[in-house]
Formats: sequence, C-alpha cells, structure tokens
Amino acid sequence: MATEQQIREYLSQYRDPLLNEDLVESKALKNIELSDNTARVSIKLGFPLGQYQQQLERDLADYLKQQDDSVTYELNISWRVDAHVHPAKVQAMPNVKNIIAVASGKGGVGKSTTSVNLALALRALGANVGVLDADIYGPSMPIMLGTQGKNPETLDKKTIMPIESHGLQSMSIGYLVKPEQAMVWRGPMASGALQQLINDTQWNDLDYLIIDLPPGTGDIQLTMAQKIPVTAAVVVTTPQDIALSDARKAVTMFNKVSVPVLGVVENMATHTCSNCGHEEHIFGHGGGDALAKEIGVELLGSLPLSLNIREQTDAGEPTVVKEPESEVTQRYLDIAQRMTAKLSLESKDYKASFPSISIENT
Repeated sequence: MATEQQIREYLSQYRDPLLNEDLVESKALKNIELSDNTARVSIKLGFPLGQYQQQLERDLADYLKQQDDSVTYELNISWRVDAHVHPAKVQAMPNVKNIIAVASGKGGVGKSTTSVNLALALRALGANVGVLDADIYGPSMPIMLGTQGKNPETLDKKTIMPIESHGLQSMSIGYLVKPEQAMVWRGPMASGALQQLINDTQWNDLDYLIIDLPPGTGDIQLTMAQKIPVTAAVVVTTPQDIALSDARKAVTMFNKVSVPVLGVVENMATHTCSNCGHEEHIFGHGGGDALAKEIGVELLGSLPLSLNIREQTDAGEPTVVKEPESEVTQRYLDIAQRMTAKLSLESKDYKASFPSISIENT
C-alpha cells in the first residue's frame, strides 16, 4: 500500500488545469489520512468551483488509481474564497474580501458587458458577488441589470444599500441621478464621488466586488488603484492593433501602482454569420494572445462578437442569466474560474480573513 509521502508525491505531479500549478505547490492539499487500504485526501481550493468540483473529483480519482490501484481513495474537495493582499496598503473594506478591477484603456471593446457577465458567472459558480459601475459620466449598469428607476435605500441615513438583481449586489451613480442628467464634474470631483460611492455602500459579505472601470488611465483609474483596496485587475481588449495599444497602457498603469494583472480577456474575437454560419475574425486574429504573452500574463479566454449578447444585455438580462446553458455562458464561466484561480495564488490577507481576538485579565 502507498505511504502518505508517496500519495503526496503523486499529488505534487498533478497540475490542476485552472491553477496551472500542482496541488501541493498551490497549498490546496490539506490532509491525507491512511486507514487499512483507504486513503482519505482533503483538498481545499481558493476559488468557486461550480460543476468543476465534480470533474476534478473524477479526474483526480482516475489519476490516483493509475498511480496505485491497490488503494481506495476517498476525496474531499471543497473551496473557500479568502481575502488577498492589496498592494496599495489601503485599509480593507468591511464585508468585501477581494476587489477585481476590469479595465480596457479604450472604449468600445465591450468591457461593461464583460464585467457584468463575469460577475454573474461568479455568482452562478457559488460566490457572493457585487458589481460597481465606476463610470461616473456614463453609467450603464442600471440598463444592463434591468434596474433602471430603482433608488438605493438607507437604513442609518449615512450609508446606502446596494441594489440587488439576478443575485448580484450592485451600485452605480445611475441609481442616484436622473437618466438624462449629465455629470459635469472635473476629475477630482468625479474621483471623490467614486470613493464615496464605494465606501458608503453597505456591501453584504462579498467574496468578490467587480469594478467596471471607465476607459482610459486618468484620475478615476488612478484613484481606484491608489485609494481603493484593489486586489487585482483584468484587462479587456479586442484583437485589432489600436485596442491592443490602449490595453498596454492600462497594463502599464496597473504595473506602476503594483496591482497584479490576472490576465487578458479578448472580446469580439470572432463573428459567426447568422445566415450562412461562416465564422470570421472581423477585428483581426490572435491579438489578445499576443498581448498576454508580451506582458507575461494568461489569456483568460476569448468571447465572440454576438448580436444575442448585445440584445440580452440591453434588455437587462445578460447572457449568463438569459442563456445559462449556452456556449457563450460556458466561456464566461471558464474565464471567471481562471481569473479567480489565478487570484487564489496571490498572498492572503489574514487580517481581513480572521477577526482580532483580545484577551484581558480582569
């Protein structure tokens, strides 16, 4: 029968496809118990698993059987999202474990649509998720979530409650002003309003807060990176050169403020004709992959240019909600898992994960 050390060595050679690391190096292996011919193996991952949990159990059981079929393996696979260190050293927000900024550097690449669907994908995987619309000048979240006309409530007249829709907690300046009202504010005013919007919202025990940044690398983006406890960032781009050029600027900005970039999402990568089924790369081919390799991060996934995605989001029912079994939804789920699996490997913030306990003699 295999020893505990041998089983540990087997697991050190099994690379999880989402983590891209083995289960020992990633510290996912928690315990091994041997009794008679049975090995009880406990594994805890730091990101929401969804249906991947069952797949991992099957794949890992088959792998261990190939190494030593004289042992009966009982696998206990679970997950828990921990708070991770944010490089700006800003005080962590109460009830928010991790903040992921979604940026583009350029408008028109579908960043807001991607942000909302990724947030919904994380919710579908089992995480508690919020989404913040950081575009003070052109908020779109109320339309995308079907929450137009709703106004936040306040219980203490100091803070406001997030608007809930499709299982997400959300906040946007669009909930606080009339749709036709233009926010004619200079950069510092907009940055201050954004900080107040984030800090004065009573988020409820979020594993992840997804922040949809406006395009560019100006005051609002720097405020987010330096004064808000942003844990990590994701960059959305389209394949054409002009979008890739601006995406590089977004990556450079995060590098300057030491916010780790988890990866690149390539949007509008392909288009399939609804009449003949012909697929073509309207905006070029392979640009997102090339950018990811250039900056040394992972290409988290590619998304199609689809009429359905646009129509569903405009109607307040994004694709992940409207078509949960579709191929496009599966792509969002895959990207969400790869994004959070990457984040789970970052240093943990134990102060945020556990309460402080003080013992005094009386």
